[in-house]
Amino acid sequence: MSSPSNAQPAFRTLILLRHGKSAYPPGVGDHERPLANRGQQEAKLAGDWIRQHCPSIDAICCSSATRTRQTLEATGLDGPTTFLGEIYSAYPEEVLEVVNALDPAVRTALIVGHAPGIPGLADDLAGPESDPPALGRLEIKFPTSAVAVLTFTGEWATLRENGAVLVDFVVPRA
Repeated sequence: MSSPSNAQPAFRTLILLRHGKSAYPPGVGDHERPLANRGQQEAKLAGDWIRQHCPSIDAICCSSATRTRQTLEATGLDGPTTFLGEIYSAYPEEVLEVVNALDPAVRTALIVGHAPGIPGLADDLAGPESDPPALGRLEIKFPTSAVAVLTFTGEWATLRENGAVLVDFVVPRA
């Protein structure tokens, strides 16, 4: 006979990072566009901020695009990483599908992607308990290298619109 589970729902942290400022070299397709020098610098600052303010990262999902890969590299953040084509040019609901599919053992996840998916998902997930100043900054603009940090209690698979708390939104700049 099994005993009832006394396990509490897991507390989770979702970090959403928009790629750094990209360059526009002639003849290079959008998926292959690299970071600009400014993008490299700002991605490093984003990584520094994440290391100082967030729990250690258990899983990273990064778009397969060159600029997102270079953003992740420039942050200096590490953890088990999956590069996903479906994050490239994804809408918020498509990025949420990636989040919903995260392994239940993951407590802190980093998603590195693009607009409109990353900014839209941050806005969609931010529930009524979100930090008002952070929410205000997010709603004004979600520029390149910006970081949104959301928390919630429960399973990744059940995360839905307004289901998280936006605890911080920063745009790391020198």
